[in-house]
Amino acid sequence: MECSENASESPDIVKLKKVIIAALCLINEYYETYIHKTPCMTSSYRGDSWIGELLQGHQTRFHNMFRMSQTIFVDLLYDLENVHGLHGSSRTTTREVLAITLYILSHNESIRSTCERFQHSTETISRYFSIGLEALVKLSSLIIKPIDPSFENIPRKILYDNRYMPYFKDCIGAIDGTHVDARVSTAEKVAYIGRCGSTTQNVMAVCDFNMCFTFVMSGWEGSAHDSRIFKFAIRNQQHQFPMPPPNKYYLVDAGYPMQRGFLKPFSDTKYHIPDFQRGSQIIRGRKETFNKRHSSLRGVIERSFGVWKKKWVILRDMPTYPFKKQVKIVVATMALHNYIRRHPSRDDPEFNVCDRDQSYIPPEAYEYRIGQTLLNNEGDETNHEAQDGEGAEEMIQLREQITSTLVNEEMN
Repeated sequence: MECSENASESPDIVKLKKVIIAALCLINEYYETYIHKTPCMTSSYRGDSWIGELLQGHQTRFHNMFRMSQTIFVDLLYDLENVHGLHGSSRTTTREVLAITLYILSHNESIRSTCERFQHSTETISRYFSIGLEALVKLSSLIIKPIDPSFENIPRKILYDNRYMPYFKDCIGAIDGTHVDARVSTAEKVAYIGRCGSTTQNVMAVCDFNMCFTFVMSGWEGSAHDSRIFKFAIRNQQHQFPMPPPNKYYLVDAGYPMQRGFLKPFSDTKYHIPDFQRGSQIIRGRKETFNKRHSSLRGVIERSFGVWKKKWVILRDMPTYPFKKQVKIVVATMALHNYIRRHPSRDDPEFNVCDRDQSYIPPEAYEYRIGQTLLNNEGDETNHEAQDGEGAEEMIQLREQITSTLVNEEMN
């Protein structure tokens, strides 16, 4: 009977039934997806509860998660919230926003992995990571600069170390470039591949002898030469490069031009610290005498880069964020680096290692480098790019004066 009824249905009726069934399926799918959602993040151990437990827990556990102590976290949260616009919502606390940001920067966790840790949607995590990043970039404008812009006082690092005092008493810091992993489009890759063979952004930084960054120029292609970035930074006043006052100077390596306020080593003999460590400890000639002392003092920027990259793992394996966001990550993590270092507590495991051993340079500082031998690593490119500038003769005379004093005192 039923079969005969189905057989007697017209093609239009059959087609109508199929349309109705399809429509009902779509309605049900919409209801399940947008009306009666099945909760996904259902863990009772939500992100803010986890942060609260960590804040009350052991300092090592907290440091392992967020790369700073509880005390520094609380002070940073206060400053970002009250001065730099960090905010949450009725469902996401401000301290959770900061924790999400630090968690991603320090562990290079994916957005999905961070969702599981904090029990929020991908949209929420992505949005609040961007908010946290923007607040840190705002902080950078206040903290990535010299504490004493006049540079009146001799740095303690020099004042109380007879290896450098009085020879380098007018030195105010060190300059160098480092490469940070970058993700760019296929069309842009060639420009961002440097001598290391990987796509990177070339970052120029200035640091003081407290291992704090006082200037940063980020976002340059990995193929850009250090001296090109340097010239761009100091010639454009809007970048607010902290120029040395008269009779003061920064230490630079042979990849930079010799000019007033910037003292480079002799370029026709070994210079880098690993060169001296690999070879004989015997110093051959007056130029090596100067270069070893210069390199030892300028090593502060290598240590600073090493601690910075060791803390913030995201710098060594950058996710596929838009490139502008990758540049912000560089600046934000440098701001965090300075905030931790300048905090009154002065207690941080990575910095403590460098304080105990002034010759120690974290291996992360040498990532994306293909060698540390000055003659081979600088080569023709140095000769082409690093042309000496105005006041070079003054700096050459200063270098000769320091060299003669060092040699005479070693002979006596």
